[in-house]
Amino acid sequence: MGRENQTVLTEFILVGFSNFPDLKIPLFLVFSLIYLVTLMANIIIITTIRLNCSLHIPMYFFLSILSFSEICYSLVIIPNMLANLLREKKTISFIGCVTQMFLFLGLAGTNCMLLAVMGYDRYVSICKPLRYQILMNQRLCTKLVACSISLAFIFSISETIIIFTLPFCGPNKVKHFFCDLAPLLELACGRNYIGEIVIFIICVLVVISSFLFILLSYILIANTVLKIPTTAGKRKAFSTCASHLIVVIVHFGCAGIIYLGPKSSYTLDQTTFISVSYTMVTPLLNPLVYSLRNKDVQIALKKSLGKSSCTQRK
Repeated sequence: MGRENQTVLTEFILVGFSNFPDLKIPLFLVFSLIYLVTLMANIIIITTIRLNCSLHIPMYFFLSILSFSEICYSLVIIPNMLANLLREKKTISFIGCVTQMFLFLGLAGTNCMLLAVMGYDRYVSICKPLRYQILMNQRLCTKLVACSISLAFIFSISETIIIFTLPFCGPNKVKHFFCDLAPLLELACGRNYIGEIVIFIICVLVVISSFLFILLSYILIANTVLKIPTTAGKRKAFSTCASHLIVVIVHFGCAGIIYLGPKSSYTLDQTTFISVSYTMVTPLLNPLVYSLRNKDVQIALKKSLGKSSCTQRK
């Protein structure tokens, strides 16, 4: 009976920014600009890292993968959101909703795990500098990225299956601008309490475990840095972590508020704009922070205006 009811519903209506009819055009223009800047900034970061031999180290390898993931992450959400700001019928097909949720959760999980991997890279670089090249070899770096992506999408497909095996037979208005976990759970005609517990555990594993791993890495880093005798040495060591720390704080702060915070404490409008910060600001923040705060990237960007530094060295 549940499956028959589920097939009756063929599309969802994304409520999104319907509560702000007078702001549709301004929001469209602002969000379009942010999206274009996000795409260009991440593409520039990837290209710069690719073309400059000085950036062919694990830290920037992980950064280029993170930038590519952020491009895909934005692509899954933002184009459809922009289109819905302009059209009257703000619908998404059932299959489209399934696909969007699967990709969104997979890419969001990938980003969390990549940030954890980058934290480990900083730990090895500062705490075990003499063994850095041996420990963080290309083979290990590739395996860490592959494991991060694989685990994230395994968790994603598990969550998506749990959600979409529920019967959807009633209202089809999703109180969000994309297909996310909580708004779709509200629409389901039945409950799967075990499934909801599994989803919560997965969210905790991905978000909390990644954050705690990063926190542990930085506790060990701080312990090592404090033993450096000179102030200049301490400053230099901490400066290599500053960009990563800023991205981590914003990324996990937003993720924690959305997925681990009490849902009843936020109105629909508040949840919508918090989600905007998570889906639009964090993908833009990553390349901007690394471009503005990292001297190696700044130098490489200037070199990239001419020929590739790899080509020059050859």
